[in-house]
Amino acid sequence: MKKKGHPYIPNSNPEIKQELMREMGIKSIDELYADIPEKYLLRKPLNLPENLSEFEVKRHVEALLSKNKTCEDMPVFLGAGCWPHYVPAAVKEVVQRSEFLTSYTPYQPEISQGMLQALFEYQSMICELTAMDVANCSMYDWASALGEAARMASRVTRRNEILVPRLIHPERKATLQTYTEPADIIVKEAAYNPETGQIDLSDLENKVSNKTAAVYIENPSYLGFVEEHVDQISDLAHKHGALFIVGVDPTSLGIFKPPGEYGADIVVGEAQPLGNPMNFGDPLLGIFACRDDLNLVRQMPGRIIGLTTTTDGKRHGFCMVLQTREQHIRREKATSNICSNEALCTVASAVYMALLGPQGFLELGETIMYRANYAMHLLSKIEGIKVPVFKSVHFKEFTVNFDGAGLSVKEVNERLLKMGVHGGRDISMEFPELGQTALYCVTEIHSKEDIELLAKSLERIVKKR
Repeated sequence: MKKKGHPYIPNSNPEIKQELMREMGIKSIDELYADIPEKYLLRKPLNLPENLSEFEVKRHVEALLSKNKTCEDMPVFLGAGCWPHYVPAAVKEVVQRSEFLTSYTPYQPEISQGMLQALFEYQSMICELTAMDVANCSMYDWASALGEAARMASRVTRRNEILVPRLIHPERKATLQTYTEPADIIVKEAAYNPETGQIDLSDLENKVSNKTAAVYIENPSYLGFVEEHVDQISDLAHKHGALFIVGVDPTSLGIFKPPGEYGADIVVGEAQPLGNPMNFGDPLLGIFACRDDLNLVRQMPGRIIGLTTTTDGKRHGFCMVLQTREQHIRREKATSNICSNEALCTVASAVYMALLGPQGFLELGETIMYRANYAMHLLSKIEGIKVPVFKSVHFKEFTVNFDGAGLSVKEVNERLLKMGVHGGRDISMEFPELGQTALYCVTEIHSKEDIELLAKSLERIVKKR
């Protein structure tokens, strides 16, 4: 009897290859690539190194990884959507438990109660934090949450324009346009006040119309300042029948008014700061919540976990609800094609929020606020540097302009690295009108010594220009 190959081991045996090709009706492997134009086919062997043993591969990878620098090796003042925060040991311990670590989509609630409850608790805490009524159990990141919110607003209002601030995160805007373009939704920008960075209310009012599906703001903004006219923007959007979408950094909500209290219809944001490391930029964790309106809830993307009872009514249980919105049932007619999302990151955020509680969030927000303002105070004393660029209240992030010092951000960052400090994000290409400006981030992990090292390093760089 002919021995068959294992289904999960590559079929490299020549006899098995020939058998496979006969079944497929081909005489050559090249026939599988017949639809690729001839000019794109490689006609020479790949220049690959020789095979290595497992031990040799391990040693090689470890040597590559040793070149990486982390927040533990040097103070990092880079944020811009993925921020350095402390992750409690308890968070790491819980998410490594096998029932969470290996869990997949909880389609069978009778065997997934632990995971379902963790996701339900996450939703509940997000609602409490944002002052909204309904939250899903995560999106891929802030950018995908924004894209979904725009499409949702368009479906609910049957309109096709979204208004966003000029000073939006450019990567977030690019993702938004990727989501909206296929749906024929137009993205328009509202100008900002050059002194404060605040949204220009006159320009916004001129652009809101009966075609506007939603007005979107980021609070705090991408450049770190707090939007002061949220009530007016909310009223303006609702006056014209549009929805009001607010993007938030959840670490700010321990000290600032939550969006639900100033009229937000949909809240999106980034939950990476809530118990998830920077992970070299991914995976992240998108927040998505809305108010208690079935017209909104039934158009929400992603999974929603609900609390129910057993058939005899004696015990509580958890299950996925309103599943007819989702792609595993409605396929191409679903509200969104998001599926597995970021459930493990969600569990991490649930544990983090439970550990902090309301008092912990208050202390976290105050600590970030104090340290960021201390950094701005020190840097503003350096001749030739303008900190911050905008005259507004800032949280966590702020802009630093080097035009007065005759330096480029690229040059400053290169010199900072040599001094053992990681500088801020270069936004000179993103917003050319701001000149040579960088976006700096200060969180609870930055000590007084870290901040003073940054100030002394920048002062030395400016003096040596």
